[in-house]
Amino acid sequence: MTSRTALGWPELASVPGELVMADELPDGLIVADETGQVIVFNAAAARLTGVRPDEALGKELFDILPLHDADGRDWWSLTDPYHGLQTRTRHPERPLFLADGTEMLVHVRYVREPRRRRDVRRLVVALHDASQRARLERSRADLVSTVAHELRSPLTSVKGFTATLLSKWHRFTDDQKRVMLETVNADADRVTRLITELLDVSRIESGRLEVHRQLVDVPERARKIMAGRVAAGEPEDRFRLTVAGGLPETWLDADKVDQILANLIENAVRHGAGTVTVVVEPAAGGDVVAVSVQDEGEGIAPDLASRVFRQFWRGKRRGGTGLGLYIVKGLVEAHGGTISVGRAPGGGAEFRFTMPAGTPLA
Repeated sequence: MTSRTALGWPELASVPGELVMADELPDGLIVADETGQVIVFNAAAARLTGVRPDEALGKELFDILPLHDADGRDWWSLTDPYHGLQTRTRHPERPLFLADGTEMLVHVRYVREPRRRRDVRRLVVALHDASQRARLERSRADLVSTVAHELRSPLTSVKGFTATLLSKWHRFTDDQKRVMLETVNADADRVTRLITELLDVSRIESGRLEVHRQLVDVPERARKIMAGRVAAGEPEDRFRLTVAGGLPETWLDADKVDQILANLIENAVRHGAGTVTVVVEPAAGGDVVAVSVQDEGEGIAPDLASRVFRQFWRGKRRGGTGLGLYIVKGLVEAHGGTISVGRAPGGGAEFRFTMPAGTPLA
């Protein structure tokens, strides 16, 4: 069933053949006929209200679904669906309460046939979990707050240095100018990384993350990421790469593999200790490539393992947006792979992800 039908409802309420599809909808759906008797009561509605479908079908809608507003008034009496305004076609989504006080987001649609200003033939009620919506809104508010906080520091720095250079250019030596411009450049990179993270989060949540497959040498990609860290000032002996034989020919998205490896290696450097080891090996009969990134730090407590891939999770050392591992998980799953965290052989954390080798046409 298309999302248009799920949101429009008149089609579903007026075409009997589609009623059997109601249980596939993620939201609660209740349909009453012209007499007010319930003719559709899907699985999501049963879950939200605690009423079994066999208890609801054939019963009066107003008895099965008693709704009250915030002042405790009977909402059905206020709206009088079957004898109220004949021009009414719907009630926009609004918070209402069940008899036990559970808050629901309720959207009501009127089906009048053959045209408007006629009696109601179907009353279609959609139910949404208000607590789930509240959690989503809190998550979005957290994202806005985090982004604002992360943007403030580099933008303040950029503004300060550029204003100083513009007003007092001739007072500084070339070395002083270079230092300030290098700082501005680094802060601009930081802002760019943040914007990239936000775009990735948006694509992951909306299911619009695209994978462009090509032949990828995973060990070579890991080697380049490590070389970049060394060039940035990390000691060369901080990193070790172990490659097992028999690796499959892997068709993956090269840019996303780089992003995954870079994020996991940076995470190991920032939050771990000792040597960072990357192990690349075949798995699942040779049709899957497995990559482990290990450190020798304190590791991650078992009770925290289920949280590390959530948005805004941060380790003991604060800093960053807390979106990196969430994005890594989304990139791995976009390839049809899985990722987990556990204890490394050296006692630190081990992030291990697997990806199907893929095909040139995948």
